[in-house]
Amino acid sequence: MDQFNRDTYKRDTVFQEFYHSCMGKLIILGVILFILFIIGIMTLPTERQIQAEVYDNIHQCLQDNYNQSNDDLDEDFANIARTFTTADTTLTNRDALKWYKKYNTVAVYNHTAFATAYVHNTIHPQGVRVGIALFGLVISTVNYYDLVLDVGPARGRFEERLAPATFTDDTDLGENPHLIPYHYKGNPED
Repeated sequence: MDQFNRDTYKRDTVFQEFYHSCMGKLIILGVILFILFIIGIMTLPTERQIQAEVYDNIHQCLQDNYNQSNDDLDEDFANIARTFTTADTTLTNRDALKWYKKYNTVAVYNHTAFATAYVHNTIHPQGVRVGIALFGLVISTVNYYDLVLDVGPARGRFEERLAPATFTDDTDLGENPHLIPYHYKGNPED
């Protein structure tokens, strides 16, 4: 009689059965996310560090975009570069920086494992996100067109007429016609 090969018909260990089950994979994913959550809480930058990094990113944004129009793709690539570099403050236009400080404020909102920085101004009173802080890093999302650097009227003089009158006060415009109001009295055939 043939010998029974136990290696071929070996049962899975408890860990292998747990790993290959759906519930086991969900529990493992939950543990990994919990560990990342704890690391995120421990490595969250302070509010002062976030404000300093956002201010540095805004410096770079003002340097890159002053008197220049960029599209959203240019801003996205520049934001990636701003995240890992620091600004040379001697290159910043002093007038643009003065206008930024005058018309904009930055607020940092702490969430549990990350923080966001918003810039508030007259165009965006609810704020526009300019940075996300997580895992010890502040990711720049600042856009040049979200900053207010100049305040003025939306159009010219507000008291000016759109279509100026072509006649003077002593011009005869004729008489108003005598209009009799019409009142509907129902269908006369009924």
